[in-house]
Amino acid sequence: MRDFIAYLHSKGIYVVARITVFQDPFFAKKHPDLAIQKASDRTLWADYKGIHYLDPGAKKAWEYIVALGKESYAAGFDELNFDYIRFPSDGNMKDIYYPWSEARVTADPAHGKALVLRDFFSYLHESFEGSGAVLSADLFGMTMTNTDDLNIGQVLEYAAPYFDYIAPMVYPSHYPKGFNGYQNVNAHPYDIVKFSMDRGAARLAAATSTPLKLRPWLQDNDYPVPYTPEMVRAQIQAVYDAGLTSWMLWDAGNTYTSAALDGE
Repeated sequence: MRDFIAYLHSKGIYVVARITVFQDPFFAKKHPDLAIQKASDRTLWADYKGIHYLDPGAKKAWEYIVALGKESYAAGFDELNFDYIRFPSDGNMKDIYYPWSEARVTADPAHGKALVLRDFFSYLHESFEGSGAVLSADLFGMTMTNTDDLNIGQVLEYAAPYFDYIAPMVYPSHYPKGFNGYQNVNAHPYDIVKFSMDRGAARLAAATSTPLKLRPWLQDNDYPVPYTPEMVRAQIQAVYDAGLTSWMLWDAGNTYTSAALDGE
């Protein structure tokens, strides 16, 4: 990995390490006491895909994430991008138990999860302070427009102080039918990204943070409709029109629409 990163650096490429945090089936199986469990029998809980999650309130898991991040930075990565920094959102949510977060979540159903994550964000920030590592956080796209925690613990204002970049996943395909009046969200890539980033930028400005900290993930994959160069370009233009300067493209298969990037 070190040799590969050195090669990328020789080409002038900025290298980001994407680290999946609380969705970690490997670590969960190794340390089931730190993982989310079934309320019914205290065995490992899994989402509908069969994937296990760590309890976001387990501080031993925090130590593991920081150790992984420090090892990644030592390998030469320029930035540490933390993904799945959230409570799970799908699966049997009626049979779920958080061995390390349960008390806070049940005591404050509206904000408990968000407070747990805010403590984790603060811990990450303190752990890397002075290291030179650039930190970024992936958030659900609707954290730009919703002021609640979406029942996963993510609140824009709770994350922003602790990261160099906030990366909302504003993929039009992931917005619900009827969002902002759009019955076919996939037909409005520009409008959805522009609306979302306008709202996010305004909220960060109101929180006395720089909106330029926003660096959204944009969609470049054929889900659930074929994505054309024009659709990718529309999202990029929406970011610029919202007064922002940077963005990233996502495709799980790493196949990108080169025609959409002409001139970038």
